[in-house]
Amino acid sequence: MPAWRRETQTEQRWAVGTAILVALCLQLPLPQTMTFLPIWLLPALTLALLIALIVANPGRISKHSGIERQAGLVVAFLVSAANAVNGVQLVRHILDGAIGDDALELLATGADIYVTNVIVFALWYWEFDRGGPAMRARGEREYPDFLFPQMSSPEMAPKDWEPWYLDYLYLSFTNATAFSPTDVLPMRPWAKLAMMAQSLVSLVIVVLVVARAVNVLH
Repeated sequence: MPAWRRETQTEQRWAVGTAILVALCLQLPLPQTMTFLPIWLLPALTLALLIALIVANPGRISKHSGIERQAGLVVAFLVSAANAVNGVQLVRHILDGAIGDDALELLATGADIYVTNVIVFALWYWEFDRGGPAMRARGEREYPDFLFPQMSSPEMAPKDWEPWYLDYLYLSFTNATAFSPTDVLPMRPWAKLAMMAQSLVSLVIVVLVVARAVNVLH
């Protein structure tokens, strides 16, 4: 029986923790005009929750802690909220012409929000695929929400392989750049809708930022 169908160890926290820290660092250089709230507020709250999670359980993610699960979802929500506000502000400023004529700043801001968007959607895929990292380790879900190549061809992967955060980060990155599934297939309606939403957000950011930057350069 492949690892994703049986009980295994949970993954360590370093990968997802590092991704969240990168997302927080990407929030800080953004102009104050990109958010309705003080630029430090949501990153500070997210960092505080992340530190609390690491202090409570610095090693592997717990299989049975409901509080740890809820705190992880709050962290994902805060990072998502911060980036959503920044994205809305960026689009609004581009459409009303208030973004200015600095093409370099425009491209840097767009890239910042784009990369954070990749990290954010990877968090949601990771948090909800088969009930989240703890439930995946317990092997209680019979059917996957995302079908990874190693699931359909288990002979091509180590016997203990199962998806960890870096696999979901790769899924998020390829979906944001190709605007469609690549080697990982969404199997459940929520997964398809989430990937569709990510592709739409990425497409809007790329089209508007590039179009405005080209217009400024000309």
